[in-house]
Amino acid sequence: RAPDGRLMLEGVDLAELAAEHATPLYVMSQASITRAVQAYSQALAGRSHRVHYAMKANSNLSVLRLIASLGCGFDIVSGGELQRALAAGARGDDIIFSGVGKTRAEMRLALDVGIACFNVESEAEIDVLNEVALSAGKVAPISLRVNPDVDPKTHPYISTGLKGNKFGVAQERVLATYQRAAKLPGLRIVGIDCHIGSQITQAAPYVEAVDRMLDLVDAVEAAGIALEHLDFGGGLGIDYVGNAPPPSVVEVWAPLLKQIDARGHGGKHICVEPGRSIVGNAGLCLTEVLYLKPGEQKNFCIIDAAMNDLPRPAMYQAFHQIVPVQAGEATAVTYDVVGPVCESGDWIGRDRTLAVSQGDFLAVLSTGAYSASMASNYNTRGRAAEVLVNGSAARVIRKREGFDEMVAAERV
Repeated sequence: RAPDGRLMLEGVDLAELAAEHATPLYVMSQASITRAVQAYSQALAGRSHRVHYAMKANSNLSVLRLIASLGCGFDIVSGGELQRALAAGARGDDIIFSGVGKTRAEMRLALDVGIACFNVESEAEIDVLNEVALSAGKVAPISLRVNPDVDPKTHPYISTGLKGNKFGVAQERVLATYQRAAKLPGLRIVGIDCHIGSQITQAAPYVEAVDRMLDLVDAVEAAGIALEHLDFGGGLGIDYVGNAPPPSVVEVWAPLLKQIDARGHGGKHICVEPGRSIVGNAGLCLTEVLYLKPGEQKNFCIIDAAMNDLPRPAMYQAFHQIVPVQAGEATAVTYDVVGPVCESGDWIGRDRTLAVSQGDFLAVLSTGAYSASMASNYNTRGRAAEVLVNGSAARVIRKREGFDEMVAAERV
């Protein structure tokens, strides 16, 4: 905050930004994104490596172009994301294609642009990808995504490395699946991949997953199948609460690199696929207090941002800090902060003590990941505008969606 209590992002007054562009309004910090990318570069310095940003976290074209300018490639999970990465200036060999349900059309598009690698997630996918590659007269570079059955100690909806999850190939089937893939003429094995989940706030699950993955690397290479790269996915958590930061990128990766070296694989190329840890704390959402509604059991602070703008609380019971943008003179009251959508699940924060008045602006923090990218038009609400801040400059990187744009594809 500024000395007079104004909430700032870099050199920009957020109250002025909200007044100029209206609310709800997503705001991103270029400096924060840059620092987050540099943290991965620092952690992996001196090694052959590439950071592939998991663009599902935030896929705005200006954000993607900024991240690409910092030397990153991209991790994608759909044909649409492939097209976004290309539109942001990426080349095919900058891109890794993950996801359990790649279609034939998506495979063909990825092969046409010279994709760096397909992270293959099932034995059935191997057969289809081989067929598509042969029909296109190409050879598909692949790694196998391993499901190591490691508990990431996170929300069950964002856990991806347990036996009960839909992702990857079970570790007991990995060697046989590699041997099967090695016999197919449309495939070229280039690596191995593992991603155990998202919002992981301790290092221990990574250590366990890497250990199991390196066991598999030893077995695969002992069978005569060379692996050029090790892809350890992403998933490192961020601090949403403000008082318990998870381990830094360097703190997590230092022991992992020691593991890799001790097992004799230090010369291999390393890929990582961070998403949330790059953009999550770089963003916030500005919103206006529409009404204050006292009640016998609950007091409600009704804002103009809703579950269609900020879906994580409704989906994951997630916590975001909520703070006043201006220093006011109102009495502090405990509220449930809720949106105008016609759902009881449309809440943004429960039991928050706020000193606010009708018409004030609030900032919902840590919304740079899985907010704008998951936004919808539920209740026929236009998606919010997006602004990127760089120092004292702020520019619109997505304009507010109007009614005509919402219905443009519909036919009566």
